[in-house]
Amino acid sequence: MKKIILVTGATSGFGKAIALKFAREGNDVIITGRRKELLEDLAKHIITTYNVDVLPLCFDIRKLDEVEKSIKDISLQWKKIDVLVNNAGLAVGMSPIQEGVIDDWERMIDTNVKGLLYITRQIAPLMVANGKGHIINLGSVAGRDVYPNGNVYCATKFAVDALSKAMRIDMLQYGIKVTQIAPGAAETEFSLVRFKGNGEKAKAVYDGYTPLQAEDIADVAYYVTTLPEHVNINDLVIVPTAQANPLFFHKK
Repeated sequence: MKKIILVTGATSGFGKAIALKFAREGNDVIITGRRKELLEDLAKHIITTYNVDVLPLCFDIRKLDEVEKSIKDISLQWKKIDVLVNNAGLAVGMSPIQEGVIDDWERMIDTNVKGLLYITRQIAPLMVANGKGHIINLGSVAGRDVYPNGNVYCATKFAVDALSKAMRIDMLQYGIKVTQIAPGAAETEFSLVRFKGNGEKAKAVYDGYTPLQAEDIADVAYYVTTLPEHVNINDLVIVPTAQANPLFFHKK
């Protein structure tokens, strides 16, 4: 049965792979992001390749007024959202707390925590009104274990973990599913953003082992939505075979 899927941060990485996976399986998708050109390119690709409907929404998830307006302005048909994938997120910088860059902190908190809350506040009431829905939050192994210089990024992902558990309780009486997916090391734009465009440092993160790919997470995100109505997966931690947790890797 065709569904409507809303994916935040859909212009790259997990978000793009997730949007493509759901479209490939015949679902209509709402894709959001800040990079208009990339968003429009993805929309065209999905429409021509998979013959499904796509609604691109260009806005900054960190800005409440943009989030509210974007969702308010979509047509009634598009508001019948079955799955919300809270994917938009980032890590910026690797400084000890005493040397932390305030702008980096604010970007992470505004995107990873407040942005997730802003869009969920708009979509959850629609799901309640529709009598169905599934919220998928992209967390991280950094939300389970803290590592050196990860301070604020880890804190934001610990927040996603707590919010996922809280959403599960709040949505329980409405029959709305909530799943957190917490990936380990994955080769996307993540490290490039964290190291502020330093490609050499970003590439070094994945030396000596095979990291996860965006498609691995997309497959799992799709899978949890295919289970029977009475089955909900609350929490999934997914790591490369060579990674035990944020601190322990087996590299060759």
